[in-house]
Amino acid sequence: MPTLNPKLPSNSLYLSPTHHLQTKRATFKSRMSPLKPLTPPNPKVVSLSAVLDDANVGSGDSARLHLSNLDRLLGKRQSPSSEEVREFPVDEEKKGRGLFGGLNFARIWKDGSAEVEETVEGGGNCFQQLLSTTNEYSPRNGLGGRWREYHGRDDWAGMLDPLDENLRREVVRYGEFVQAAYHAFHSSPATWTGEEEGMETSTSSACHVASVDRTYRVTRNLYATSSVGLPGWVDDVAPDLGWLTQRSSRIGYVAVCDDRREIQRMGRRDIVIALRGTSTCLEWAENLRANLVPVSDDEALTSHGKPKVECGFLSLYKTNGVHIPSLSESIVREVKDLIETYKNETLSITVTGHSLGAALALLVADELSTVLVSGSTSITQPPPVAVFSFGGPKVGNRSFGDRIKSKNVKVLRIVNNQDIITKVPAGISLNESTKQQLRKLARIEVTTPWDGYSHVGTELRVDTRMSPYLRPDADAVCCHDLEAYLHLVDGFLSSNCPFRSNAKRSLAKLINEQRSNVKRLYTSNAMATGGLEFEGARSGTTSSATLPRTRNILVQ
Repeated sequence: MPTLNPKLPSNSLYLSPTHHLQTKRATFKSRMSPLKPLTPPNPKVVSLSAVLDDANVGSGDSARLHLSNLDRLLGKRQSPSSEEVREFPVDEEKKGRGLFGGLNFARIWKDGSAEVEETVEGGGNCFQQLLSTTNEYSPRNGLGGRWREYHGRDDWAGMLDPLDENLRREVVRYGEFVQAAYHAFHSSPATWTGEEEGMETSTSSACHVASVDRTYRVTRNLYATSSVGLPGWVDDVAPDLGWLTQRSSRIGYVAVCDDRREIQRMGRRDIVIALRGTSTCLEWAENLRANLVPVSDDEALTSHGKPKVECGFLSLYKTNGVHIPSLSESIVREVKDLIETYKNETLSITVTGHSLGAALALLVADELSTVLVSGSTSITQPPPVAVFSFGGPKVGNRSFGDRIKSKNVKVLRIVNNQDIITKVPAGISLNESTKQQLRKLARIEVTTPWDGYSHVGTELRVDTRMSPYLRPDADAVCCHDLEAYLHLVDGFLSSNCPFRSNAKRSLAKLINEQRSNVKRLYTSNAMATGGLEFEGARSGTTSSATLPRTRNILVQ
């Protein structure tokens, strides 16, 4: 057998009976596999000419009759009209090509990063399914006795490249919890009113969170408060945008699995803390406070110095609001209550977040791992804590990473190669001689606010250019978009494989939010088929779009 070079150009390659590879100009004619011409068409490999060849159907009326019967067999509503059917003359030289004569090897071993937009002709039914607002998920297999592996007990060793199918499903599911947090904020931007003042101590207030998973019950809304404020005249100039400048905003929620079947499938009862990314002006202001500060004043020194984190992140996590406790206090109190409620069951704690939420998730996991082992609860064995973060920036120094690891907190960072947020704060590297010269000139110690930043945890790396639907030159907003992240994870097989051909995640939300970053072929086909009604041409507002199949769940 001849060997195929995976670096061959993306032209159609055909295997002749004498085993010689012959190049053929790429064509956008629809193709069908000659191996099984009467089965539903493969959306990517459908050849009418191959069908005619294998069936030995000639041109003219017999061809039209064959195609009409084929269309009825495939369940199409209307048979093609005479204008739509073209005659395909039979090529006598191709009749004896054998079993593999009609296979298009360029499409089987295609380069996932190719910039050529692929045709969807002949795959209309499949593309129409991908445009559905009803997500079709991969099967939820039972995790059973292996749930601790999927929760990171062994740092997901051997499960990331290639990506384990069960882990893929779990990662996407936790990402959808974060989407629900975004949706909750944008559904009600003015999150704090006098009517909600007693909600933290009373369960009588009705507050809803949109969730894509009805097996979880939301138990508490979470609020983050900025320690900085804008001048009062800002509210006078733009009173309708007061939610952009308010100090306390809804940033996420705590939920617990409340479905017996799901508990049995997962092998434990899961407590989820979901945190959204930056959405207000004051949160952006906090993000810019990039100097490192100690996590706590009494923290002991490690081999890499004192554990430190970004000032702005710690401020949002620890600052109290006018009527509400800090994010830190709310989470610790709620998780303790849930652990006491279900202390006789097997529990796990999963913290998930995107962007700013990914940074805060590390602070949450760090504190929970400290509180739960301090004897503040009645359980003897605290539940394991894991973090699933999407597009998270660097949070602290290497000593903070050592602190997280020493507490056995497991962190899975999902990173897009083109996402610049995952690379910040990006330090300025100064060699020692340069620093000494600057010390002599300025007579001060030369440091930068972001010196010493380091990432924490295990990394799952995806790439925008691997998606056949997204433009390879997608902008920075798209590369950081949460829906784009979930799209890439859903299609990821391994670092050296193309996009998963049987990925089932709906493209509706991705096209609606990233229309300018989706290949024009797919946006035009989406409009032509009437599968989507675009919500304008905005780009990258992950949090503002409506989630598919959202359900309102009452906070109890």
